[in-house]
Amino acid sequence: MNISGVITGFVNNIIATSEYEELDRFYLTNQVLKMIGANDFDQQQPAMQASMLTLMDILVEYANDNQTLSKLGINSDILGANLMNLLVPRPSVVNSVFWQKYQESPQTATKYFYNLSKQSNYIKTREIAKNISYKINSEYGPIEITINLSKPEKDPKAIAAAKKLQQVTYPKCQLCMENEGFVGKLNYPARSNHRIVRLQLGDEEWGFQYSPYAYFNEHAIVLSKTHRDMHVNMANMQRLLAFVDLFPDYFIGSNADLPIVGGSILTHDHFQTGRHEMPMAKAPIETDIHLQGLKLVAAGIVKWPMSVIRLVDRDQAKLLQATAMIIDAWKKYSDPQRNIVAVTKDNQQHHTITPIVRKRDDLYEVDLVLRDNNVSAEFPDGIFHPHPDVQHIKKENIGLIEVMGLAILPPRLKHEMQEVAKYISNQPNEIANIHQTWADKLKATNMITTNNASAVVNQAVGEVFVTVLENAGVFKRTEDGQRGFMQFLKTICK
Repeated sequence: MNISGVITGFVNNIIATSEYEELDRFYLTNQVLKMIGANDFDQQQPAMQASMLTLMDILVEYANDNQTLSKLGINSDILGANLMNLLVPRPSVVNSVFWQKYQESPQTATKYFYNLSKQSNYIKTREIAKNISYKINSEYGPIEITINLSKPEKDPKAIAAAKKLQQVTYPKCQLCMENEGFVGKLNYPARSNHRIVRLQLGDEEWGFQYSPYAYFNEHAIVLSKTHRDMHVNMANMQRLLAFVDLFPDYFIGSNADLPIVGGSILTHDHFQTGRHEMPMAKAPIETDIHLQGLKLVAAGIVKWPMSVIRLVDRDQAKLLQATAMIIDAWKKYSDPQRNIVAVTKDNQQHHTITPIVRKRDDLYEVDLVLRDNNVSAEFPDGIFHPHPDVQHIKKENIGLIEVMGLAILPPRLKHEMQEVAKYISNQPNEIANIHQTWADKLKATNMITTNNASAVVNQAVGEVFVTVLENAGVFKRTEDGQRGFMQFLKTICK
């Protein structure tokens, strides 16, 4: 294969889809030649006709074969991001175009930014397509299951090389704004093609970016300009409401701000958002409540495996007052009979919430999920965390996305569930020991054939995830648990 034709095809694509023009051809060609370590170029070679990502792959492979990657101390992701960065306007231009398009509609602005993020391979569309996703029905409505196969396995050689690198503190973390355009390192993601739209939320500047490995439609992150710990407070609740005013077709939520019940990154204040109706958003209020001194359009306990209070109104001030009332009460509420303890003897705070906000026409919906991160001798990983009997499927923290009914399950399950399906349909298999007891129950309680075995396993995985959410619920979906929920609510209700 002649690399000149690949370069010409790549440059043709850049000129056709970016702000570059034909006059920029020599400049772009020379930039690509330098990046991939090529010393010659044949202008007579016809352009290779292929997608931008296919051409990028060939250029990266060429650079790897000629030792350019090793000579420069970079990896394929860094070079790929550098190449695709040629497609992306400067941050100031992206922001200017975004807000110009916003004047037409919020949807026009987000569509521009989302498509740009996909086109430049910042959003890893090919990798995301590898994920296994399906839905199951449950007593709480549809539940969404994803086996996450998009994030690449780490190369042992790259891990070894990364250990030799000098540790630096710039950027402080992967959610800092300083990542915009950051080349990356062997032990840090490539971000040359990364752009952030600036937002004003309340009295602070925040950033809006899409997630490289999206878990749902238009999955995005809203991040504080200031590197500070996650926290759930009324200022951030105001920011959630301000965001849905700006983008009413997106939901937005925050992870809880405590270990065990929080997300994977607690060191940078951020929210997650997107254009997707999560399963929890479809769940109805099943028990109405009436908060002291406040009349809302609706308020009540949501029919959901976790303990969720929904507040509905068009008045932000009333919603914030109601939210503050609930958070303040929950942070000091204990029910030792049900293993619910707000503050332990070491003066450690254990109660917080996972908040989610969405807008339906002129009404705001605020979902407040009660969280408790206590541990015990019986449940050292967390009393309200996946219990040992379900950890063969899910043992990681239950963060914001999973709270709302979208399971993010580990990649190991792809192969392991295939082996379980073989086992329960009496085929030769290599079932993992951790699934044996569960698989035997499936075998004993289902009519299984080779044709339906995979469907049985998929449904059962979803049912385990529902149990995971029930484990994380502080007030259980039992008569006693719901009685306890009402006892808590009596502290703030009429």
